[in-house]
Amino acid sequence: MKPQNNLIEQIINIDNLYLAYWKAKRGKSLKTDCIVYENNLEPNLFALQNQIRNGKLDIGNYNYFKIIDPKERIICAASFPERVLHHAIMNVCHNAFEKHLIYHTYATRPKKGTHKAVVFAKKNVCKYNWYAKLDIRKYFDNINHKILQTSLKRLFKDKFLLDIFRQIIASYQTKHEKGLPIGNLTSQYFANYYLSVADHFVIEKLHIPYLRYMDDMLLFGNNKSELLKQLNIFIEFIEQNLKLNLKQVIINKTQLGVAFLGYRIFPKQIRLNSVSKKRFRKKLFSYEKKLFNSFWSGQQYQEHILPLLNFVNFASSKGLRKNYLYLQ
Repeated sequence: MKPQNNLIEQIINIDNLYLAYWKAKRGKSLKTDCIVYENNLEPNLFALQNQIRNGKLDIGNYNYFKIIDPKERIICAASFPERVLHHAIMNVCHNAFEKHLIYHTYATRPKKGTHKAVVFAKKNVCKYNWYAKLDIRKYFDNINHKILQTSLKRLFKDKFLLDIFRQIIASYQTKHEKGLPIGNLTSQYFANYYLSVADHFVIEKLHIPYLRYMDDMLLFGNNKSELLKQLNIFIEFIEQNLKLNLKQVIINKTQLGVAFLGYRIFPKQIRLNSVSKKRFRKKLFSYEKKLFNSFWSGQQYQEHILPLLNFVNFASSKGLRKNYLYLQ
């Protein structure tokens, strides 16, 4: 793919900065930092324009908080002005990232997502006898800055833009020159792209049926020994070229069900896994309590409950829904 050039002028275009502001504002319009930014909107956008033009960014102003969903994670949220910056960059750079990704990687991409990943996984469960499931150990925390920056040079040849990427990447680390902050738009793009070299290797060199959702990977085959052989080559490639370590690899028969993205996928059925069932009950009671105690408005309750119900309804979950939602 031909590297992209001369993108800075598109990024600092005032119409693009206004669009970035509106995207950053979604779901944040009542937050104090959003209101403060909006009260001085035009000067703030011109200040951001000058920062980008001069290559001197005011970044790294992160807010840290912990969530458990279902496992504990430390979320690192950028300040509102940085969110505008991230959207401004990715409005323009999105297509370059998108064109490099393989079709069957499903995280943080338009017209993809969890459910489409599960549907494609189910097709492979029906077709193949064996599967292998791979998961990177503390993926975001262990992304290597130098490897990422070298990889970005294959997409972009604008040195000014690459330096902006370098500043954003260097603004956070879990250890020396490693780690991306979970919660940032740029992190989602960088993390998805970081493993794309492994995607191309497994498909173009090993020719294995494969899909990925961020750092969760599934490989399929009809011959266990052959799948194991190719799997070992793939793991070695990831460890040597991307400097990542994997959790315990799972390899098993597809007919026994494949645990993936909160579901358990069988040839003829998709079920919720046990963790998802517990998570559903916990969230349902929590949401209803917030509504009952007037902590949430009806609209806020609806915004939270609809994605939860959509997740549960996608699986064969009539019994669970009947018990907790009185649905027939």
